[in-house]
Amino acid sequence: MKTRYLFIVILLGMLMLSCTALPQNISAISATQPSAATQSASAENLLPTNSPPKPTVAALCAPGVELITGDFTYTNEFVLETYYVEHAVALLDLTGYLKRDKEWKLPVESQVLGYMNVDTENNRGTFRLQLPVRPAGESHDVDNDGTKDNGVQIFAVGYSPNLTGDVFSVGDDRSLGWPTYLASIVTDTENQDEVIGGKLVVWAADDQQAFPAGFGDDGLLFTEDDPIAPLPAGYSVIDLDKQPFDIYQGQEAKMKLYEPQDIAVKDFSNLSFSEAFDKMFEIARKEYAFNGIEGKQPNWDKLYAELSPRVKEAEQKNDVRAYYAALRDFTYAFKDGHVGLSSDLRRQEFRQIAGSGYGFTIRELDDGSVIVTYITENGPAQKAGIKVGAEITEFNRMPIGEAIGKVLPFEAPYSTDFGLRTAQALYLLRAPAGTKAEVTFINPGDKAKTVTLQAVQEFDSFLAGWPFDDADPDVLPVEYKTLETQIGYIRINSNYDDLGLAIRIFERALKIFEQNQVAGLIIDMRFNFGGAPLGLAGFLYDQEIPLGQLEYYSDKTGKFEPEGPREKVYPNVGQYRFDEMVLLVDQNCYSACEIEAYGFSQVPGMVVMGQFPTAGVEAETARGQFKLPGDIELTIPTGRFTLPDGSIFLEGKGVQLTQRIPITRETVLSNEDVVLKAAEQAILE
Repeated sequence: MKTRYLFIVILLGMLMLSCTALPQNISAISATQPSAATQSASAENLLPTNSPPKPTVAALCAPGVELITGDFTYTNEFVLETYYVEHAVALLDLTGYLKRDKEWKLPVESQVLGYMNVDTENNRGTFRLQLPVRPAGESHDVDNDGTKDNGVQIFAVGYSPNLTGDVFSVGDDRSLGWPTYLASIVTDTENQDEVIGGKLVVWAADDQQAFPAGFGDDGLLFTEDDPIAPLPAGYSVIDLDKQPFDIYQGQEAKMKLYEPQDIAVKDFSNLSFSEAFDKMFEIARKEYAFNGIEGKQPNWDKLYAELSPRVKEAEQKNDVRAYYAALRDFTYAFKDGHVGLSSDLRRQEFRQIAGSGYGFTIRELDDGSVIVTYITENGPAQKAGIKVGAEITEFNRMPIGEAIGKVLPFEAPYSTDFGLRTAQALYLLRAPAGTKAEVTFINPGDKAKTVTLQAVQEFDSFLAGWPFDDADPDVLPVEYKTLETQIGYIRINSNYDDLGLAIRIFERALKIFEQNQVAGLIIDMRFNFGGAPLGLAGFLYDQEIPLGQLEYYSDKTGKFEPEGPREKVYPNVGQYRFDEMVLLVDQNCYSACEIEAYGFSQVPGMVVMGQFPTAGVEAETARGQFKLPGDIELTIPTGRFTLPDGSIFLEGKGVQLTQRIPITRETVLSNEDVVLKAAEQAILE
């Protein structure tokens, strides 16, 4: 036993000695030493046929990089703090970038994972990545000398969270193209995510390779005009921010991961009121997603002329409330549900507006009549004799329909007329405590009466009319059960949550329902504020489902330009089939919920049911986040989705119904969920 241990120690010592004594040039190896080809011949049958060039002894013993450590900061919190909970970094093959192919699929065999620590309190983190002895990426000849060489493997270090259960990016959790978010490379969002800076990790099997030393006259990496420099064997870190590029081969390399400038929050909070407003306004009038779309674009010149003096006056008086009021009126100039403010002043205003009312709730029916659907116990309406089911005909001596149409709801703006109208009916009955209103009503079986109501502090009637159901922020993002009718029911509460958890619960529900041979499937997306689309329809359809083409304004062209390939839902590895399927939607399905719902609507055999389409609020907002003075945050969408004919995808329209449930006296006064019951009946019949 001791002899064997001694032999191992001597062998390790010889190997270490041979590595330290070897020259960098493999051709200088003594004739008494076996060649690299001879050394690797015994392992030839163990290597995959598409394996990269075998490393020479020089590569194996080169003093190249072994460990990469670094840090990062971030401003947009939704990715690291909401959507993903299992964090990692990875060595990511850049073949997709060299091919300029944004749909190139990252192979699992080339992925190397490292530890990441996220400090959510301070919006920063650190990482550590140990490099493998021999990487398994694709090799590329990038020296432009016209001779085919072994080439080099080229990587970036990037954020690689776990989504669907496998720690590697594989299967349904595929990675396409090249990294742009929290990556060691900096990319140009104005020019198809071309690499313009940062650091690369490059591996060479021998010391006979060359690598670009600069971007060349065209400013693009890996093109024919790149200047070329020799590259040592082993791992090198290439610093693209140096001219010429710097090549580093120390044992440990330090890197930063970069949050893309385009999605970083635009923080103008330390500027004056006027400076911050002007900077925000300049970006908005240029990059607003629906510029050029009829009915969507504000009159920018008129809007600035109206608001700029108010902002300056607020600045002179140091009046934060006046500044907030000007910004609020800025948002009201849009017809876009993604435009909005967030601040303590906003929350205070909501309490003032919504916290008092007349003690009843109304719904407008398809025939234009307006019915009382809720009465607060001992509230002003009940004391005046108004009953559930009463028809309201006038409000403050104005026909009720006209009175509703004059209301500016607190949550404005809205992307659709039906969304605005629903909110107007709700806020018609909200007023500061003590406000008086004259109401004409007809109780069932009675004659018309006119009473004067005085608003009191009460919130129950508002909640009764609040269109977002009883959604609890503490519930799971996806819930499921088997109904008494033996129909499988899945409710997707939110796409703004732990995305991996949502996917796992959804697929588990499908597995159980399929095993139990349920009578049909109902997917309920009526109450979902959005977040990130998950492509869940891919579990129900084995074909790709085309979505919209994302576009952003380009400073270089002065037009909206495509951002990557057209969005799509990919077929999932797990496939599930149900003979009868119904998707429930409503105007309270927003944004990413609508993309998710659209995917489901395209599954063959899916019936879309509800009383309203989805909200028609569809755009991309990550690049339109502003921090302004007074602790005020503003959101403006800057990315739009289009269809091949140039029309806008979903915004202002929503996912349309194939079967509409009418809004009648019977449906609004029913104690049952009439939409869900209609879906069950449709499946059973």
